[in-house]
Amino acid sequence: MPVSKSEFDSLPPCDFYTPEELLEDDQMYTVYEIARLLQGLEPDTDIDRETEDILLDWAIPWVMTNADDLVVAEPRSDDEPGYYGLKE
Repeated sequence: MPVSKSEFDSLPPCDFYTPEELLEDDQMYTVYEIARLLQGLEPDTDIDRETEDILLDWAIPWVMTNADDLVVAEPRSDDEPGYYGLKE
């Protein structure tokens, strides 16, 4: 059910980091690490599975939206996710 805007104390703009603001030039990141970075966390922060699933809901569309600015690397093994980094 929609909620009136007046119910909230603050309504800041919905701004997301650009890839250049979020990622280091010489590093590759998993979508899980990107999810943490988008929330201001370190990429290796230990979070519970439920929270990680919620963060992925933000990270996956961010990766898709910024795909033109990213490169992708295949997983190094079957039990590892793919990696994303800045396009040079």
